[in-house]
Parts: sequence; structure tokens; C-alpha cells
Amino acid sequence: MNIYVLVKRTFDTEERISISGGKIADDGAEFIINPYDEYAIEEAIQVRDANGGEVTVITLGDEDAEKQLRTALAMGANKAVLINTEDDLDEMDEFTAAKIIAEYLKDKDADLILAGNVAIDGGSGQIGPRVAELLNINYVTTITKLEIDGTNVKIVRDVEGDSEMIETSLPLLVTAQQGLNEPRYPSLPGIMQARKKPLEELELDDLDLDEDEVAAKTETIEIYLPPAKVAGRVLAGDLSDQVTELIDLLKNEAKVI
Repeated sequence: MNIYVLVKRTFDTEERISISGGKIADDGAEFIINPYDEYAIEEAIQVRDANGGEVTVITLGDEDAEKQLRTALAMGANKAVLINTEDDLDEMDEFTAAKIIAEYLKDKDADLILAGNVAIDGGSGQIGPRVAELLNINYVTTITKLEIDGTNVKIVRDVEGDSEMIETSLPLLVTAQQGLNEPRYPSLPGIMQARKKPLEELELDDLDLDEDEVAAKTETIEIYLPPAKVAGRVLAGDLSDQVTELIDLLKNEAKVI
């Protein structure tokens, strides 16, 4: 099988976010593979091991993203592709990313494409479905189980705390939800092997794309942190007095009634 996984480099979930000059400050910050993408990588490896073929991981960004691609290779992926957008694009949105990825994949005869359900930084969940639409293939989101028999596919997907069973066929794009599997940690032999596995680097020119074709359709007006939480207040006195004070606070201070 010809399997591709869409991977995004994101802030470590333990990082404290700070804003500098109207942008998220990333100097010295730790980056990881988007956690939902790890489920996609693991599932791709399991599907390959059961059905044969190879797994290729793809990401957009600059050379710093090579670290996350090498991690995916150490987990067991066969090949990696970095589409370097650093010199061509100042801003990207979901349209931009999907357009570039779909252009790369359009002639790759992918049987199965996997992506994370959402990225923990943007959280839009748009990239996977957009890529599938551009490639004109089936797609199913938030999957928690995947069974492949030839070109026939059975899927269980999460739907707001319940489950939905779907039957479809390859070629197919799916987005991975928590619970699909338990992603493996890269082993020492895997890390050593990852250094020798192919990592291809491309630019927009290699895809016959120019900046105007993939220019972002949206603009970020402002980035800011949420206001600091105000300390709670403990009411004292008789219950009737507390109720009276609470109503007064809600009406005149919080202004919610």
C-alpha cells in the first residue's frame, strides 16, 4: 500500500506561550509532532505492517521541522518529505497548506492518507478534509478504529461521545482521534536507522506553484493571551446574607443578571 501521513510541528504541550511583537514567541521553545498526528503515524505503520507497502510522512515549514520528521522515521515510517516554505511564504492558512499538500500528492497514487484530527495550536481540523476534497477522494474524520480488507474499509468514528460505523473504500483520507491506538516511542535502533532513511526537501518551485496560487485567504488581525483569572471570593455570614451578597455581586459587579 502507498500510505502518506500529514504531520505538523507544534509547540510542546508543556510550553508556556508568550506573545512578543504581536506574534507567538518561539525562541528557545520546544517543539514536537502534533500529538494527534502521532496516532496517524502509528496507524499508518500498523496498516503497512499488515498489508505491505511503505509509509511516507509529509510536513510543511522550515529546516527545523526535520527533527519531527526524523522522529516519525524513528517510529517506523519509511520516508519523509519536507516542503520548505520559509523563503516563499510569510503567512499560511488552511487553504495554503492544503493546496500545497494536495499538489504534492496529486500524482502519487496514494491508497491511504492519514492526518491528525486537529492540530493543538490552530485546532481548525480543516487540513485533512480540504486535501481530500482537492484530490477528489473519500474522507472520514475523527476515526477510532480502521479495518482494511483489499480496497474495502470499515471505520468507527467518534461523534460527540458516541460512535458511528462507516463502510467506504480506498483511496481514502482519514483523520485520527485519540483512542485509535497507542503511539509507540522511537527505539534506539529506530533512531539509528532514521538517520539513514530518505528525507526529501522540496520548495514551491519544485511543485510548479507560485506564491499567488497559494496565498492565504485569511488574515490574522491580532494575537493575544486570555485575561488572567481573577481570584475567587468566599462569602461569609448567614446563608440569607450570602445569597443577598451573591445576587448583588452578580448584578452589579459581574453584570451577568
